[in-house]
Amino acid sequence: MASKFRINQLRALSSTVFHGIGVRHYYLHANRSPQTLYHFRHFSDASSPPLSPAASSSAPPQNAELQSVNRPEDIVRNASATSSVNQFELAKFSAIADTWWDSEGPFKPLHALNPARVSFIRSTLCRHFRRDPCSIRPFEGLKIIDVGCGGGILSEPLARMGATVTGIDAVDKNIKIARVHADLDPVTSTIEYCCTTAEKLVEQQKEFDAVIASEVIEHVADPSGFCQSLAALTVPNGATVVSTINRSMRSFATAIVAAEYILRWLPRGTHQWSSLLTPEELVLILQRASISVEEMAGFVYNPLTGQWSLSDDTSVNYIAFGTKVSQKTD
Repeated sequence: MASKFRINQLRALSSTVFHGIGVRHYYLHANRSPQTLYHFRHFSDASSPPLSPAASSSAPPQNAELQSVNRPEDIVRNASATSSVNQFELAKFSAIADTWWDSEGPFKPLHALNPARVSFIRSTLCRHFRRDPCSIRPFEGLKIIDVGCGGGILSEPLARMGATVTGIDAVDKNIKIARVHADLDPVTSTIEYCCTTAEKLVEQQKEFDAVIASEVIEHVADPSGFCQSLAALTVPNGATVVSTINRSMRSFATAIVAAEYILRWLPRGTHQWSSLLTPEELVLILQRASISVEEMAGFVYNPLTGQWSLSDDTSVNYIAFGTKVSQKTD
């Protein structure tokens, strides 16, 4: 039985939001038998060079400013009334901000996941912007923003690939950590870090060739409004990349029960299962924000090697690439 279908069939679901259980290739709808809903050209087989040693998770030097006790003012204070900022989520990440570059700390899963997500981003952006994927700096001349950059784990590889990178986060302590670590390398020291929100940059009419929000949307208060902001920050025909966790029974078992309560990879309560989005929901939300999803891939973890790789299995972690639809004018 065929297991892959056209992406336009998924877009046709725009009038319905699914809350079924995610299964590899299939999704359940009401009481029907499993329905195969879509087919993305999941991910490219274009090779990408490994991350340079400079991208490793070396800890920043001790800094008294970074060791201060977290205070409410560490969280961005001037978020607008329409901001998607979730203060409870920000407080959680502010409490562990000092550990961003500890590869064995609470962010160990992100460090392990980084090579796979960088590979997807490199492949899709090179194809979209017609860049040479074998080039050392394929993103030269591109303006890219990393929304919810945290300590800069993703921002730094993007800068090393030649992009003019802006990293924003609503937690001031995250930005301080990111700046300290970026300054260790002249290449990454060019990254512009700012404690602000996507909504604030929209008000300032900022635009970027590519907008990336990796492992962020599950922590915001208003996913739809957040995606509207991502779209507003993207230039016409620009690229938007979003990665997150599926809301499936498998993700509950692995990303929450196993990762947070058994293996203790993450602090308990890092993820709320009810706040997760299925691939269908994410495509719908992005479509309503004028972002057309063109490619999607899943991430799978190999416990034997401790490494993540790209897959067509989106039942737990997944990443989506879309382009902003140009608005037609009369």
